[in-house]
Amino acid sequence: YIPSHLYYCMFELLKNSLRAVLEYHGTGGTMPAVKVIIADSESNEDVVIKVSDEGGGIPRSNMPRIFSYLFTTAKPAFDGNPAFSSAGDHGTDSPLAGLGYGLPISRTYARYFGGDLNIMSMEGYGTDAFLHLSRLGNRAEPLP
Repeated sequence: YIPSHLYYCMFELLKNSLRAVLEYHGTGGTMPAVKVIIADSESNEDVVIKVSDEGGGIPRSNMPRIFSYLFTTAKPAFDGNPAFSSAGDHGTDSPLAGLGYGLPISRTYARYFGGDLNIMSMEGYGTDAFLHLSRLGNRAEPLP
C-alpha cells in the first residue's frame, strides 16, 4: 500500500468514528474509546484493521447508501462557514466531515490494491469498520 492511501483510509475511518461518538454521547462526561485492532499474522492472507466505536451506529435503512458519493450523515460542513461564501478569497481550510466522499474513496483505494472495506453497524450501539489489506504481492492490478 502506498502510505498516503493507507493514511487517507485510516484518517476517514477514525474521523467518522470520533465524530459519531461525540455526536451520540455529547460533550459532557466520559466518552467511550474508539478501538483499533490490527490482525497481522504471517499466516493471514490479509492484514485486517478494525476500527470500532460506540457512536450509536448507522440506521439499517442508510446502509445501502454509505458507499454512495455525496451521501453523508454529518451536518452540512459549510453552513455558515465563511470559507465557502462567494465573497472574498477562498482559504485553504476544508471541512473534515459532511461532503460524502470519505468512505467511497477509501473503499476504492482498498479494492484497487487488492483489499476491501466493510462496515458492520448496530443501530443504537456502534459501528465496526474492517479495512482488509492484501499482504500478498502477487495480485494483478484490477484494470477494467
